[in-house]
Amino acid sequence: MSKTASTSSAASTDGKDGAPKARKGSSSSSETPKKVKAKKTSETQMNKVYTSLLSTVFGAERELAQAELDELAEAFKLFEQGDGYMNYKDVAECMRTMGYMPTEMELLEIVQQIKMRMGGLMDFDDFCELMGPRMMSETVDMLGLKELKSAFQQFDTDGDGKITQDEMKEAVKSLLGEKLKKGELEEILKEMDINGDGDVDFDEFVMMLSIR
Repeated sequence: MSKTASTSSAASTDGKDGAPKARKGSSSSSETPKKVKAKKTSETQMNKVYTSLLSTVFGAERELAQAELDELAEAFKLFEQGDGYMNYKDVAECMRTMGYMPTEMELLEIVQQIKMRMGGLMDFDDFCELMGPRMMSETVDMLGLKELKSAFQQFDTDGDGKITQDEMKEAVKSLLGEKLKKGELEEILKEMDINGDGDVDFDEFVMMLSIR
């Protein structure tokens, strides 16, 4: 065997048992994809939480906030006949009082619905069923102060002006219908907790929703 071939062979083996030498950096390169995958999973979960939050707070399928229910109750009281019911004839005026300008076709459909389903009269629950979707559709992608305060109150269950880790845990579980994996809740709180005091106040909550 030539000297060159011998040198090449020696360089590719360990010299004792002929096993190939391990290349430097091979272990670290195998760990990197795992870290990247874990990071992507965490980011995906966080985005899912934010999307669910925005949809719940401002989406057309969310529940009516207390402030919206109060507005509906006030409008209903103005046109209610004194027996807890509103006549279909007053619906158009009531809607205009609330700032809605329904078309003639819309009014015709509404009146027919009230006559057929409710006998021409509707109570407050019927009124909410009628007006609720219209109110919610107006707030889709809107970040008004009233809506933000109402959303914050859904998380701040004890009303102390801040969202604790336990409150966030319950809220996220309600939004997603499932528990987060270990460490994911901490990551979300860390991102939202700008001043690092361990809780999320109203200003931090608003900033988080605004940038999303």
